[in-house]
Amino acid sequence: MRWKITIAYDGTDFHGWQKQIGFRTVQQDLEKAISPLVTEGANVAVNGSGRTDAGVHAHGQIAHFDLDRDMTPHQLRRAINGNLPSDDVRVMHAETVAPDFDARRDAVSKEYRYRIWNAEIMDPSERRTRAHVTKPLDLPAIHAAARLFIGTHDFAAFSANPLREVESTVRTVHSIEIFSDGPAVEFRVTGNGFLYKMVRSISGFLIAVGIGREKPEAVDEIIASKIRTARVESAVPQGLTLWRVFY
Repeated sequence: MRWKITIAYDGTDFHGWQKQIGFRTVQQDLEKAISPLVTEGANVAVNGSGRTDAGVHAHGQIAHFDLDRDMTPHQLRRAINGNLPSDDVRVMHAETVAPDFDARRDAVSKEYRYRIWNAEIMDPSERRTRAHVTKPLDLPAIHAAARLFIGTHDFAAFSANPLREVESTVRTVHSIEIFSDGPAVEFRVTGNGFLYKMVRSISGFLIAVGIGREKPEAVDEIIASKIRTARVESAVPQGLTLWRVFY
């Protein structure tokens, strides 16, 4: 039976999603929590919709795995959460799906949210999930820059080297919405897929525009260059959350 699970986690104490020897990762914690539920000697592989980096959070990460045991969604969710070593990761929803469902390949778009605390002093309660920007942000300039990212472009200049080959650096950004409530500022970025550190790179550049270091029209120039330079900085990981995955 193939299961689809929705996972939320505070990524602060994780070395990202993908399991790595010697580091705590979300995938590794989940596989350890599910392993007592499988037939003795069998292995379980939890396959996510995509990887998140060290320090990045998730509100609606999606994963699938196969389990040769008859359980209800409620029983499965309780069992996994009960076996997890810490409450900074939880299975929020579980459901059975078709045997050929694939959390990564079947995803059609994703929404990420980048959160900022824009004030001289950081609210300590926000420090794990927001980036701290002390200089005032010019929100109209950020809106103008954000509009230039919309559409299908070669985003090579807004990605980092993932140390692995990618078939194409062309992606489609469907929308970038900017929300603000006092010092709390949020970028909501939706697209058909994202390159390594692409959302953090876009967010970092929007921040650069907001503090006056770059002009909004520079977005077109940098996209056209297809070359990553020091002008594009990746925003810090704690501000980023994988919000939801669409199928």
